Amino acid sequence: MELPFAESFKIKMVEPIRKSSRQEREKWIRDANYNLFGLKSDQVFIDLLTDSGTGAMSDRQWSELMLGDESYAGATSYFKMKNAIKDILGFEHFLPTHQGRAAENVLFSVLVKEGDIVPGNSHFDTTKGHIEFRKASAADCTIDEAFDTTLAHPFKGNIDPAKLEAVLQSGGDQIPFIIVTVTCNSSGGQPVSIENLKMVRQLADKYGKLVVFDSARFAENAYFIKLREKGYQDKSIREIVREMFSHADAMTMSAKKDAIVNMGGFIAMRSKELHSQASVFNIMFEGYITYGGMSGRDMNALAQGLYDGTDFDYLETRIKQVEYLGKRLMDFGIPVQQPIGGHAVFVDAKRFLPHIPKEELQAQTLAVELYLEAGVRGVEIGTLLADRDPVTRINRYPALELMRLAIPRRVYTNNHIDVVAVALKNIYDRRDTILKGLKIVNEAPIMRHFTVALERA
Repeated sequence: MELPFAESFKIKMVEPIRKSSRQEREKWIRDANYNLFGLKSDQVFIDLLTDSGTGAMSDRQWSELMLGDESYAGATSYFKMKNAIKDILGFEHFLPTHQGRAAENVLFSVLVKEGDIVPGNSHFDTTKGHIEFRKASAADCTIDEAFDTTLAHPFKGNIDPAKLEAVLQSGGDQIPFIIVTVTCNSSGGQPVSIENLKMVRQLADKYGKLVVFDSARFAENAYFIKLREKGYQDKSIREIVREMFSHADAMTMSAKKDAIVNMGGFIAMRSKELHSQASVFNIMFEGYITYGGMSGRDMNALAQGLYDGTDFDYLETRIKQVEYLGKRLMDFGIPVQQPIGGHAVFVDAKRFLPHIPKEELQAQTLAVELYLEAGVRGVEIGTLLADRDPVTRINRYPALELMRLAIPRRVYTNNHIDVVAVALKNIYDRRDTILKGLKIVNEAPIMRHFTVALERA
């Protein structure tokens, strides 16, 4: 008999979590203006809001914390991080930042100006926010297959070459670079193939453009390449990672994902000149170039996390748990983005609540229902996140209206996952009784979903 799959770790420490009553949750979500970001953490039983900074570090990472060098300039921790980035990702130059959006802020301050167009694959909220804040625009060139949640395409994060070349032809000098998000969060945690990365590189070279990777979940992307792309089954994760990044000129990284730290990020690049230009903004926004908003202990943990996060056994355990939730939901008939992504399961709110008008925020409505049902906190990846058009101020309604259930790394057991699955089944069984959605009461002018105030429609 074949042995069942088991996690590639054992548990050393636990953190108590509190169960609450529905009556309590009804008051708490109302007080939070139906915005799940507004809840206190102790009002949440199972927290799937994000996988960013919420993972459990390894014993080796905790050991590295004790070895951190907190010197203001030239700390040994900086060089430990520099060596890990060069070893695993292949970049000679880097700047530490306190997280991914800070990396975007620094790099885009150098590269993006008013009127520019930045093509890519379904830009995430902070990426698009930093582009539009600079009065530039983001052009989504994702393949059409990504927007059909019933289609099991192996690389739904891929960029459509025809769409990309059309933007490159029309945009000309207004295009500073092409950005590729690996994996592509907004399309459901979907990977990008090596073949597609090669195509992007060829088009970039043809039109003289830089290629930048948004690399928060690069290791998960490499795992999918190993499993799904012909010719890579016998290659190690780190071999695949090096090949992936050989097609990039620069990268941004929220290390709170695949480097499994609570805080930290970086920019890496091949060009010494770009490093010099970005250093000016890093000093202004983050800190000196050898710490950039990070403590020495966190740089040590990040460096070790890059090695932990590119270990096949770890990745298999992590992604199989996400897949476990996806399969349970699919067995219940619940519509999700297929195939299941690397860091989260994305529930198709359009198909779950088709009778709720899009103006009443289907995905946010579903996320609130899940919290009320079982104290589970997910997040909307839909109309709220898509924001308003910066010129017309009209709401943008994206092709995908998703509720994301992002699973923290090495935190929850499959018993917790079963609670999530059954809670969603209960809602699905009574979905016709959900008669009204939500409406916006107050919102910020950009990246509104973090602080938006809502009420029942």
